[in-house]
Amino acid sequence: MSFPQIRWLPFEQETPPAPRHSALFVLTAALAASVSLPAHADMMFNRVASFAVAGNLPADVEKTTPTSSEIITASEDGMTLVYSDSPLGAVGFIDIADPKAPKAGGIVKISGEPTSVVVIGRKVLAGVNTSESKARPSGNLTVIDLASKAIESTCDLGGQPDSLAFSKDGKFLAIAIENERDEEMNDGEIPQMPAGDLRIFTLAEGQPDCATMKTVNLAGIAKVAAEDPEPEFVAFNEDGEIAVTLQENNHIAVVNAETGAIVTHFTAGSATLDKIDTRKNGALSFDGKIEDVAREPDAVKWLDNDRLVVANEGDYKGGSRGFTIFSKKGEVLYESGPSFEYQVANAGHYPDDRNRKGVEPKGLETGTFGEDRLIFVASERGSVVGVYKDTGAEPRFVQILPSGIGPEGLVAIPSRNLLVTANEADLVEDGLARSHVMIYERSEGPATYPMITAKPTADGTPLGWGALSALAAGDTAGKLFAASDSFYANAPSIFEIDATQTPALITGKTIVTRGGHPAQKLDIEGLVADGEGGFWLANEGDPAKLVPHAILRVDDKGEIKQEIGFPMELLAHQSRFGLEGITAVGEGDDLTLVMAVQREWADDPKGQVKLLAYKPKAKEWSAVRYPLETTEAGWMGLSEITTHDGKLYILERDNQIGDLAKVKRIYSVALDAFKPAELGGDLPLVEKTLVRDIVGDLKSATNGYVIDKVEGFTIDKNGDIFVATDNDGVDDSSGETLFLRLGNISAVN
Repeated sequence: MSFPQIRWLPFEQETPPAPRHSALFVLTAALAASVSLPAHADMMFNRVASFAVAGNLPADVEKTTPTSSEIITASEDGMTLVYSDSPLGAVGFIDIADPKAPKAGGIVKISGEPTSVVVIGRKVLAGVNTSESKARPSGNLTVIDLASKAIESTCDLGGQPDSLAFSKDGKFLAIAIENERDEEMNDGEIPQMPAGDLRIFTLAEGQPDCATMKTVNLAGIAKVAAEDPEPEFVAFNEDGEIAVTLQENNHIAVVNAETGAIVTHFTAGSATLDKIDTRKNGALSFDGKIEDVAREPDAVKWLDNDRLVVANEGDYKGGSRGFTIFSKKGEVLYESGPSFEYQVANAGHYPDDRNRKGVEPKGLETGTFGEDRLIFVASERGSVVGVYKDTGAEPRFVQILPSGIGPEGLVAIPSRNLLVTANEADLVEDGLARSHVMIYERSEGPATYPMITAKPTADGTPLGWGALSALAAGDTAGKLFAASDSFYANAPSIFEIDATQTPALITGKTIVTRGGHPAQKLDIEGLVADGEGGFWLANEGDPAKLVPHAILRVDDKGEIKQEIGFPMELLAHQSRFGLEGITAVGEGDDLTLVMAVQREWADDPKGQVKLLAYKPKAKEWSAVRYPLETTEAGWMGLSEITTHDGKLYILERDNQIGDLAKVKRIYSVALDAFKPAELGGDLPLVEKTLVRDIVGDLKSATNGYVIDKVEGFTIDKNGDIFVATDNDGVDDSSGETLFLRLGNISAVN
């Protein structure tokens, strides 16, 4: 196999004005080493449960009603989660007395759009947006009794609230009044009045006194659109000081809660990032550069009274892709540069389809677990959370956690060794994943995710992978190969996998080429070794996109040496749901390639699909029919095929996700009974035998929801079963790739 070489240069950065004695811990020489998973960690987080917030919908509300979990918090005893549900206009509750079995706690409907929530004692405080338009913002602070879930009172805010936070002593509440810009007006440029500001309330036993509301004017302090500050996030330190981020203004202020005075303020500055992927082009290429890009911080948390950490979303003009630790004076103490993005990419979560802003860190949380002060950074576009240990200098990367789609809210519950994420995206209208709250527990033992990762290139940049659509065995036990599908149309790839390691390690990547250039019009859905160092590939066609249904043969360099199109007897009835797997029976002149067609074509009886056979030496096509299971929703089809010890093994699945997923199964067909007939006539119907139902395996793998696209399956030379899921390139997907080891085939036959 040959692998492309990528050069990497250290990134540069620009910091805001700061005293010359500021300590900047950007260890570029160690960056390559920092992207590797830790060799050993005694205490790790693992997901123990996922809760679909649609499960909180009242009985009289249609279950397909869009809902969401955006900002999340916990009661003081850590037994109840409270989240804001903007599309439903509600505050939701989840009982986590048993964190491994969360229970619906119901909702409280609110007149308006909840944007953030906090719990103080027995009171839930919610910022509620009631704006009739962006030009006329309004909102209120709603007080809810935690026990009775009754709305007790409201305070008029005179603007659109975003983040809420309260002081450690329970005396003060801070609210960022964002009065957010209209992205459809003037191309989203600011200023767009009215300006936002900061509101501070005095609290008594969790109850705000509306009459004590102070307004802190933040206008005039930023270099960007100073007249239109848009506060985004607030956080308190132990001294009662409020850090507030002005994201679009690329600024940070620190305010005294008691007096309302601005203690200090400073620009968030900019960074120059080298060796990053900057193009949305169907290829993962970490060879780009952006210069002097504004950090534009979103979430902020204090690490102590003098240091604060911000997640640099870069939503307005940015794309800064990381997180930064500042001193209270504005000194840059640490800049993550591309290192967090590299961790995300190595785990297969890099979002190429939304690439201009990279992984877009948005949510942030901190917490002290035992002796470890931890930082949790949520990538909205990569749908993961990075866990770092605060060392007082350069944070140490600990692990990547899989989350649902679009994690934004996080809450740490150190007293119970728990972390919780709220994932706002609800794709129910597209038949995809719902919004989920996910619960992680810290305990002794290894991390269960990622289940497969990639070895960085020699210069420390990510190898780049995702959308694994096929799996095949190599010539030794634990040696596997995978392929990416059409999501990476400009870099169709074959990956070499060492499955003797945990997690499995992608050790090499070969681009499939035609005439020396990345091959176009490919959608690789199956591969099998050709015995000569190359592969036979199954290409799923799509007539509407001029992608041909075909078998391809590539050499050990990935160059296409042979292309075998479908005969007219097949093409006359074609559909876009074509080949989904390929395997080889026999060898030499007796070689037969056997392929699984995903769904029925026009000449297939309902509930039956073809298994195609092709003899390369004789150039002969034939087929049998395969009986599909029935499904209550969506469609049923085939996803993979392999052969082992006298049998064909076939992966059959529905296209449903989460609780609706019912069929994800491995069946076998005896080769002795596999008698394909010529095309154009009656085709024999084979009998299948259930080998394993893997829905339970998918549920228990990482305690997430069942993923629909179970697309990779093979049996290695030792007889061990491997299954992989396709993460759709993190496009309308959580980006999770499950890599299951299901034991030896002899144990299930």
